[in-house]
Amino acid sequence: MGLTRDTFQSRIGFILAAAGSAIGLGNIWGFPTQAANNGGGAFVFVYLIMTLLVGLPALYTEMYIGNRHQKNSVESLAEACSGFSSQFGRWAGLFGLLGSILLLSFYMIVAGWMLSHALAPLFTFIGMTDTAHWLLQSSFERDLLFTPFFILLTGLIIRQGVQKGIERWSSRLMPLLFILLICLIAYILQQPGAEEGLKVYLTPNFDKVQDPKLIISAMGQAFFSLSIGIGGMMVYGSYMPKDINIGRLALSVTALDTFIAFAAGLLIIPTLYVAQQLGQQVFVNGELMGGPGLIFSILPTLFESMGDIGQYVALTFFAFMSLAALTSTMSITEVPVAFLVEDKNLPRNQATTLVSLVVLAASLTLVFNFDTLFGAVITWVNTFQLPIMGLFYFLVIGWIWKRGNQLADHAYVDAKPALRLWANYLRYVCPILLSLVFISVVLAL
Repeated sequence: MGLTRDTFQSRIGFILAAAGSAIGLGNIWGFPTQAANNGGGAFVFVYLIMTLLVGLPALYTEMYIGNRHQKNSVESLAEACSGFSSQFGRWAGLFGLLGSILLLSFYMIVAGWMLSHALAPLFTFIGMTDTAHWLLQSSFERDLLFTPFFILLTGLIIRQGVQKGIERWSSRLMPLLFILLICLIAYILQQPGAEEGLKVYLTPNFDKVQDPKLIISAMGQAFFSLSIGIGGMMVYGSYMPKDINIGRLALSVTALDTFIAFAAGLLIIPTLYVAQQLGQQVFVNGELMGGPGLIFSILPTLFESMGDIGQYVALTFFAFMSLAALTSTMSITEVPVAFLVEDKNLPRNQATTLVSLVVLAASLTLVFNFDTLFGAVITWVNTFQLPIMGLFYFLVIGWIWKRGNQLADHAYVDAKPALRLWANYLRYVCPILLSLVFISVVLAL
């Protein structure tokens, strides 16, 4: 490892980068439809509570482990578990590393779809309608072109380092992402049908608040939307000085991520009702359609039905989605790159190239075996990998780290009762809440 470790140079740079990691595709298309199908404003209300009860503590825990050790996720967990078994911690870190590769393998494919949809209107503008049509159609050839391109785009940023790559580009991309989102919301809310969607989204149905399904769904969404369990937040936390207030940073990132999720609802749900006003089917088995079917079926058809202005809306929307994907792939790619740089002493250029090639091989394996592997890998990562690692982080900080509760120890030494209460909450309550989410999701499979 080099004599000096690359770090974030500003608090705002860190917050934008970490929020960019958390603000991903699943958050944008997952939260709004979850809300619409689970009591509208009631779900939003419960989601906010669960974000404070589970999401924020999980984010704090992951960032805290990395920040205290100032190392990559594998070495941080190995040191944190040294009082129990450093080898066990190292294997857990490598398990998380595997999860980052698996997550990137399908995320790069979906990100490529977003980029191809963003480029389609540009080709329409210059009269190349056949090319635009090809870009909008799912095909093996399109995946072979855009998946490697997105991997390359991510790698070009990561190879520049933390300050010149991740921080610089996050500081550029995140404001642009906000601007695009606000413009889209302003336009969609003026369309026929949008008002009905807005009512569905914002009007709380408090009869559903006591529904266990709603509570578990909100808790799961709060956890997953913050990008916990892969190690990205741990690595980002390690790039900040030890004397930084991790609690404030975690709170800032959580607030920004929650704001974007809420704003995405102001965009997506009214858009669905605008599409319904124009005759499209947006309900499946009584519930609003979400996921890829929403993004790649309903919305492109809606944009096309808007005439010429629809091309500009499509360009803006998919540019927004592409930026959200890029800010996420940056943080996830940094996890294995940081490990190779610090643990294997590889130059950053070589580490980035090696990780990019591994991700390319994994992504192409999914492309060549799409029907068999694509959905299975997504299910494994989202249903098992993320909650298992998130639960492990809680156990590390509460029980394993020097065979005790590090935060509670500091609280006693520094005579801080509030910190002691927080430490015991992380130790006892959070593992139980997250276990409930994990069990309920597994039983629902």
